[in-house]
Amino acid sequence: MYESEPLGMLGDDLDREFAGAMRARRRGVITLVLALVLVVGLGAGGVVAWLVLPGKSPRTAAEPDRSQGGGSVDKAPPSEPAVVRPKRAPYIPRRGTGKFYRPAGASRIYGQGRLLRYMVEVEGGLRQNPRVFAAGVDRILGDPRGWTAGGKWAFRRVDSGPYDFVVRLASPGTVDKICGAYGMTTEGKVNCSAGKQVVVNLRRWLLLTTYYRGQPEHYRALVINHEVGHRLGFGHMTCPGHGRAAPVMQQQIFGLKGCRINGWPYDRRGRFLGGPSVP
Repeated sequence: MYESEPLGMLGDDLDREFAGAMRARRRGVITLVLALVLVVGLGAGGVVAWLVLPGKSPRTAAEPDRSQGGGSVDKAPPSEPAVVRPKRAPYIPRRGTGKFYRPAGASRIYGQGRLLRYMVEVEGGLRQNPRVFAAGVDRILGDPRGWTAGGKWAFRRVDSGPYDFVVRLASPGTVDKICGAYGMTTEGKVNCSAGKQVVVNLRRWLLLTTYYRGQPEHYRALVINHEVGHRLGFGHMTCPGHGRAAPVMQQQIFGLKGCRINGWPYDRRGRFLGGPSVP
């Protein structure tokens, strides 16, 4: 097992994965203005009644969008994604050691096309086995529903030499530090793709989201395929229509927009599961 440099910045690409903080502040200002208008028009008593009556409370920034309008543009991310709270809380330290450990060995080549070499690393102090995490990443990238299905890319895990990207499992605090160096705000809650790094937040890896309750393998496929998709040049997409499979490049953690959950870029018949592009 190899030890890599702590918090190394390994590239120049920039993908602003999560900009919810500023947008949430803007929504707060709009809410305040609306409240002042209601005070003038309805009187203070009317405003209080509007706020406390069942079914009349406004949506907060923490609530996911559950609108059923397929093809709608993604709204600003909430400050707290919906999560699954397990009966027995997993170990999720705020910060790990800052040092990453890379399992020795290489995988076989998955797929045909341009060969992309990747490394897999796990931050120390997480109580996660680097070999187990690497095997999971290998299975996802080698799956026939993955990015190899289009015939444009092939993948191989390496432990040394030239590489195209590295998949890192890190603590929430370390994710913030890595992604923040590229100008992204992750708030200890989400993943990011930064430079040559695909940074997986331990919090997301273990807690999943409400939409994927009881389906950790499916959700983890979404995490890896979404972030690797950014490395391949794909931007965010949204739901192509009510009842259809959500694109893997959709920010599903913030709402399905009427689509069904899906963690794969292609279906079993080799058809790409895309959708309209969004910023």
